[in-house]
Amino acid sequence: MGSPRSATPDNMAIRTGESSCPTKGKSEAEDGSGWVITIVFLALLIDLLGFTLILPLLPSILEYYSKNDDGFYLSLQHGVDWFAAVIGVPLERKYNTVLFGGLIGSIFSILQFFFSPLTGAASDCLGRRPIMLLTVVGLIASYALWAISRSFGIFLLSRVLGGISKGNVSLSTAIIADLHSPKARSKGMAMIGVAFSLGFTVGPMIGAYLAMETGKGEVFYLRSALLALMFAVADLIFIFFLLPETLPKEKRVSSMMCGFQAGIDLLSPLALFQFSAVTRGKDSPSRENLQNLKVLGLVYFLYLFLFSGLEYTLSFLTHQRFQFSSMQQGKMFFFIGMTMAVIQGGYTRRIRPGCEIKAVKRAIMLLIPAFLLIGWAGNVTVLSTGLLLYSFAAAIVVPCLSAVVSGYGSASQKGTVMGILRSLGALARALGPILSAAGN
Repeated sequence: MGSPRSATPDNMAIRTGESSCPTKGKSEAEDGSGWVITIVFLALLIDLLGFTLILPLLPSILEYYSKNDDGFYLSLQHGVDWFAAVIGVPLERKYNTVLFGGLIGSIFSILQFFFSPLTGAASDCLGRRPIMLLTVVGLIASYALWAISRSFGIFLLSRVLGGISKGNVSLSTAIIADLHSPKARSKGMAMIGVAFSLGFTVGPMIGAYLAMETGKGEVFYLRSALLALMFAVADLIFIFFLLPETLPKEKRVSSMMCGFQAGIDLLSPLALFQFSAVTRGKDSPSRENLQNLKVLGLVYFLYLFLFSGLEYTLSFLTHQRFQFSSMQQGKMFFFIGMTMAVIQGGYTRRIRPGCEIKAVKRAIMLLIPAFLLIGWAGNVTVLSTGLLLYSFAAAIVVPCLSAVVSGYGSASQKGTVMGILRSLGALARALGPILSAAGN
């Protein structure tokens, strides 16, 4: 295999001058990458356990505010009703509730789209560790607001603050991208995928269980909110004491303004798809490497656009079509997460550097029957078959694409490169839920 100078998306080496096959060198124990991967995995798992507690509760939360005649909720609902009429969604409450949920999901991702690039740019200048700690502090504030919320306005504010602070996921990928070995980066991206799978397996089940155990006179989501807050505090302590800095001072960008200028490039969708932020300075990638990044970025965007649309509307679909309770929603996410964890732990992390793109192509082909089965499911068996294929594909695409993209850019550009990828994902997640909800 050649270097990226002659690479194509089908046959791509990781960095200039490196073969795509594993090379002899320092072991992970010797260069410390194994320790970094473990800490990032555990920190992200703790974060995702707290983040996913709310997933099976969202339909019930919206119903709660609707039945309580919350003034702010009802005023927004009137706006959603108007929007539904404009785009031709049937004027039935079940459809408008899905659309409302899609709008909330889109707001969360739009905020990530705006703030993840700035988070990555700041980390390129100040280091990964301090910015990671700052994002977790923001998440603590978000969960605290959710815990005390008794009105829809406070709940929505908590989601807004959570969206602003969710740059810790892109920082985790930037930390893995800082590792020197392509094999370590590939393993690290796969372990990030495993953290997502486990988080989405256990978190929703816990959230659903706590909602069922609500005491008399207690808001049904209070215990989940308090547990999410505890997870975030634990994550802050864990990161503070154990996460090392992976970006040495000599490899950081020269000034904050330089980093933020690159970050501003990420706020323009056109510049985002062109990877304009990495073309600045002397370390600009070659024309062919840049073209490879554009193709990878487009594939990443299209995949997450489809994935997020299904992901966010799935709980509403099962709630309305099959009358799933919060616990049944939790079991569904448990099934998805366990499938992804098994695939990522047993297959994805063992994919050799240079073979990721072929694996991605095979996984994306599975999405076609998966989406058809889920959309046309008339019973739980057909739905489960579609979810099985969907989970298998989801376990492969993002970790493999992230591993390939992490090989591009100089050391001082890793945060920016992964920030671009994260921003493309946030843009896809902003558009996916609302368009999918509108199409229901």
